[in-house]
Amino acid sequence: MAIKDIYSIIKAPVLTEKATKLLENKIYTFYVDINANKIEIKNAIEKFYNVKVESINSIIEKGKTKRLRFNEPGKTKTFKKAIVKLKKGYEIKLG
Repeated sequence: MAIKDIYSIIKAPVLTEKATKLLENKIYTFYVDINANKIEIKNAIEKFYNVKVESINSIIEKGKTKRLRFNEPGKTKTFKKAIVKLKKGYEIKLG
């Protein structure tokens, strides 16, 4: 198994209303590579942000069918999210 680059594992932080509410409890949400596992995600976040991770939950959201112009069927992308809880005393500055 090849070692993945931390920049290819972590895509971007999720900045939705629900994800913003979770920030109060030191729970952060990130878009991650769909093929990354929990261990790779944990190592990438710990190296990139210099924090310690307590737990990770990962979710694969399947693409939805949408209608495009001229009533043609289309599909949104399938993506993976990681919900990361940090240990006490650690914080990530987003923005």
